[in-house]
Amino acid sequence: MKTITKILATSAAAVALFVSTNVNAQTTPRNLGVGIIAGVPTSDAYSVALGADLRYQFNVDKQLSIPVTAGYTHFSGKEIGNTGVDFPSFGYIPVKVGAKYFFNESGSGVYGLAELGAGFGTKEGSGTSFVYSPALGYSWSNGLDLGVKYEGLSRNSNNTGYVGLRLAYGFSL
Repeated sequence: MKTITKILATSAAAVALFVSTNVNAQTTPRNLGVGIIAGVPTSDAYSVALGADLRYQFNVDKQLSIPVTAGYTHFSGKEIGNTGVDFPSFGYIPVKVGAKYFFNESGSGVYGLAELGAGFGTKEGSGTSFVYSPALGYSWSNGLDLGVKYEGLSRNSNNTGYVGLRLAYGFSL
């Protein structure tokens, strides 16, 4: 699984580099977004997922863009039932690339987003996970962005994730 994750992360970086070179040649506008995330974990071992991210977005046209996202997400562990066993908290750094499509021709309004990448554990020995994240959101023309997303992590047949709300603000570059 480590080799597959490294291949996916390298492929995502290569795609991002190719797209950025191609997009810059066309002088297409770019955006930088800063977001905060709060979510409900899909596993009983965690109580809450909190995070923040930066998203660099290459606008192919008004409706389609290629986002490259990196940030930090923290899962707070909790006691499982009344067993007295506390599940440990963990954090990871997701690095993802994807496609974002606006359903309105203006380049704002309702959008769909799909991202793939790698999640790098922050504790020693936590390793790297495959990360996938579909989302639906609404982006206002003033830069405000509100989205509902699922982010899943998969490593060595261990899967977890969260359903979250992302509030962000985007700047045109």
